[in-house]
Formats: sequence, structure tokens, C-alpha cells
Amino acid sequence: MPISQYIIVSVFLVLAAYLTVKVQKLTVAGAMAGAIIGFLVFAGSGLTGLSMLAAFFILGTIATSWKKADKQRFKSESDKSVKRSASQVLANGGVAAILGLLAILLPGYASEFRIMMAAALASATADTLSSELGMIYGRRFFNILTFKKEQKGLDGVISIEGLLIGIIGSAIIAAIYPGGYIGASVLWMIVICGTMGNLADSVLGATLERKGLIGNNLVNFLNTLIAALIMLTFLTL
Repeated sequence: MPISQYIIVSVFLVLAAYLTVKVQKLTVAGAMAGAIIGFLVFAGSGLTGLSMLAAFFILGTIATSWKKADKQRFKSESDKSVKRSASQVLANGGVAAILGLLAILLPGYASEFRIMMAAALASATADTLSSELGMIYGRRFFNILTFKKEQKGLDGVISIEGLLIGIIGSAIIAAIYPGGYIGASVLWMIVICGTMGNLADSVLGATLERKGLIGNNLVNFLNTLIAALIMLTFLTL
């Protein structure tokens, strides 16, 4: 890519970081982390990767803000915060940034890393939308492991409606992917990986997170990593 594109994107990311702080969506550190992630994603996967990342951020912001007051009493203290911290930003976008860096360092495998990045962002999007909107539109909430009815908002509790919304979120990321790369046949794999990553998030929540062994940020990081690794498995079959 020409250097002019890097300059334009860098200016865009700085402006975007400033605006997210101004409208109190991210802390200063969170905005800086987001800008770095955005640059690595762009450097490794071009405008398509940046578009997928932007779609995740926009959809996540809308979903989080939608009927916020109705969700507050069911959320944990960390999820109630208005501004997202650097650790929360890295939890959702860190895997995509790492894959972008790997695509730069190992150009011979860049296409594989890009597809894995799409899977990771699909999982992050599915998790955010299913959690935020499922809490509003879900009818019956149950533990993902026991299938017993439980209160919405608890770690590892899902709804069918939330799961379906998450699948739609994965499909949106998948739809953006072929805009920059040949290989529309991987669309279904991106959706599956995003959905499986989302389900893995709930399993981790119902087990390790409930026991206090890991926190929500690590759960979010792991669900995107799992989605990327499942994609890697698909690619090696």
C-alpha cells in the first residue's frame, strides 16, 4: 500500500480516537489502544480489515447504548461503566491486532491471518450484540451448560433470541470480508467461527468466570482467540 494511505488512515484514527474521548465512549488510554489496534489491523489487512473493525465498534456502541437504563440492573459493575478502558478495548480487539501484525511479519501467510482476523471480529461482534440486545429481546434465559432457567445478565446465561442476534452480527462481519478479498466461500466459516467463539464466551462465563478464576476482559479476549483458532483449523482441513 502507498505511504499516502497510511498517512490518511493514521489521521483518521487520531481523529476517531479524539471523538470517542470527546463523546465519552472511551477513556484516553482506551482511545489510544483503539487507534493502535486500528493501525495494525489496517497495516495487516487493508481497508477491509479496518471496515470490519469499524463495524464492530459502531454496532457494539449502538447495542450498548440501546435501552441502557433497562439493562443497568442486570449488568456487572465493570459493564456499567460508560467509558471503555484500554483493557476492555484490548480484550475485544487485541487478537485482531496481533493477527494484523503477523500478516505484516509473515506476508506468505497473510491471507490466512486475514481470514482468522475476520473470525475474531465476528466473535467479538456476536458476543457484544447477543449480550446487549439479547438482554432486551430474550424471552427465556438459561445456563448454557445446565439449560436451567436463570436470571439474565449472569455469566454463562444465554437466550435463543440473543444467540440469533449474535449470528446476525457474525454475518455482518462476514459480509464485509469479501469486499476486499476473493473468497466468498469462507463466509459460512466466518459465521460459524464467530458463533462458536460467542458460545465459548458463555461457557467460560458459566465456569471459570463464575468461580472468579478469570475476569470478563480475559473471557472476551479468549472468545476471539478461540474463534480465530477454529478458523485456523478449518483452513488446515
